[in-house]
Amino acid sequence: MAAAAHASPGAAWPTDAWQGDAWQGDDRAGTGNTLTVLGCDGSWPGPGGAASGYLVRSGPTTLWLDAGPGTFANLQRVLDPALVDAVVLSHEHPDHWTDLESFAVWRRQSAATAPVPVYAPPGLRRRSYFADDPLLGWQEIGPSYQVVVGQMACRFVATDHGPPTLAVRIDQVGTDHVGPASPASPAGPASPAGHVGSAGKTGHVGPDPGRALAYSADSGPDWTAEELGTGLGTLLCEATYTSQDEGRFRHLSGRQAGRMAAAARVGRLVVTHRWPTVSADALAAEAAAAFCRPVDQAVAGRVFPW
Repeated sequence: MAAAAHASPGAAWPTDAWQGDAWQGDDRAGTGNTLTVLGCDGSWPGPGGAASGYLVRSGPTTLWLDAGPGTFANLQRVLDPALVDAVVLSHEHPDHWTDLESFAVWRRQSAATAPVPVYAPPGLRRRSYFADDPLLGWQEIGPSYQVVVGQMACRFVATDHGPPTLAVRIDQVGTDHVGPASPASPAGPASPAGHVGSAGKTGHVGPDPGRALAYSADSGPDWTAEELGTGLGTLLCEATYTSQDEGRFRHLSGRQAGRMAAAARVGRLVVTHRWPTVSADALAAEAAAAFCRPVDQAVAGRVFPW
């Protein structure tokens, strides 16, 4: 029997979400790890929607992960933009980064003085109107690069997409530092939290009780989340359409996302990047059947612990 799908959209945006230095549904003491969905529409935002964008928080550290159209408006519903410690952009397709332009204008108007780090793959910076703006601290990243942002360590791998596209693994670390991007050691992938293992098959069936957060960015089926290592507690994975469209585009169906998450033994699967014209229930149902467990759907305004 197919596993049940968690397809409920969750609560609407609260009118009093902004509460100083925290947001509703997050840990107000500043010690929790949360993922807030700012937008999740695939390829284009639907009516009233927003494209890909997420706030990732660990303690006092806030990372803006992808900045698609509509996400900066939603970010301001829940957070003072001045509290963003860094921005990570997965690739140059417009539905994943163009609200960075609005953020740059906001920083000019807010009299910001220090640059905020913006980590992006090759080719994206030159597409920005603010490529040389002193308030954006652009840093180029690539596969196997690692970045420490406050209490989070990020490690990147290439996915199966058109332009250079980077999935990311995020582990909580005990430091409080924003550092430059750097390649991982030639001896192997970085292990900032002591729980990043090498990818590979295992004889154990079932989830691996890890705490890391992973984000697939955009990818076709010739990539696997296993490249991000073991101990993935939550996988935020693109699932653009249902299985009837498999092979037509360089994206994943709900079924493919579910199979990949099961193979990587992730604790929780959150599907995102669904085309607005695709049935949420149908996509979630096939993802859950392939995952053999319930799945969650990204919906703007939802907050997930990780």
